[in-house]
Amino acid sequence: MKLFRIAAGAVMVVATIFCSAAHAKEAVFPAKPITLIVPWNAGGSVDLTARKLSEILGKSGVTVVVENVPGGTSTIGLTRVANAQPDGYMIGLATSSLMGIVAQNETKLRVDQFKALNQTTVEQLVLVVPKASPVNSIEDFVSMLKKKPGAVSIGTPGNNNVNHTFAAMLARAAKVDYVNVPYTGGAKVLTDLAGKQIDAGVLKPSEVLSQIQGGLIKPIGVFSPERVAILPNVPTFAEKKIDVFPYGPLEQMSYLVAPRGISGERAQQLQELFAKAIASDAYKAFARDFGMKVADVRDDDLQKQVASIQNTFNSVAPKVFTKQ
Repeated sequence: MKLFRIAAGAVMVVATIFCSAAHAKEAVFPAKPITLIVPWNAGGSVDLTARKLSEILGKSGVTVVVENVPGGTSTIGLTRVANAQPDGYMIGLATSSLMGIVAQNETKLRVDQFKALNQTTVEQLVLVVPKASPVNSIEDFVSMLKKKPGAVSIGTPGNNNVNHTFAAMLARAAKVDYVNVPYTGGAKVLTDLAGKQIDAGVLKPSEVLSQIQGGLIKPIGVFSPERVAILPNVPTFAEKKIDVFPYGPLEQMSYLVAPRGISGERAQQLQELFAKAIASDAYKAFARDFGMKVADVRDDDLQKQVASIQNTFNSVAPKVFTKQ
């Protein structure tokens, strides 16, 4: 009987040790690779951002696998994130484009289906044209719009987003129509722009810099109150008295999101993990080189920014966009 009690006690001790070890293993995060969904094609600004974060985190021993799931102006990839297990192992990189689509009721997604984690970039947008274009200034482009009403094509990564808004506002300022040409990502816009398949594009500095340096395209104007630091000679539309913000300011922001049901503890772990990467010298240099603005904005502060952009789009969208 005594031997039985000793044996039973030993079994309980071993079981406790195994349970404790298993619990400790589960408490370690991340215990496996994190999938980061980029809802745009490879090669664009959002993709570059995701891959830089993956590279930085990889050097600290955290594996982040970037997966491109383009389509639907980011809604296909983000729907996958919204429907994922809320365990922190699948997250996404959303942009202000999502709010434009939501405002038009072009998707069943809503911003409150996600937990906003960390802001990754804020970017100004630039009007660019093929290098061989006769357009060399804002005045030249406005003149072309007026000479060819309803015939000038402007490419944007997606529909009903910040890029589309600025293209529409520029044509509105010229009091003419234009041809909106939506793509599944900035890289696709650049391909057709360099090939002179479209007249212009509205893109981010990070997407156009290498093509400008390579002599394939040229920048004409900046959709922002101030000039872009890495393109100091390119004037803003405001400088030329062209109002591209008639319904209030809009920001092109990218930010990390997780499924809404994620626990507070797991969300905080992700936020701290990515905040370190975003605060690193390597990421700051990356952002600076590509004309991005970076700040440590997360959790409730970020959620408020998202709600603010959504409210602006809810007001702007019915006045700017037409149903596709």
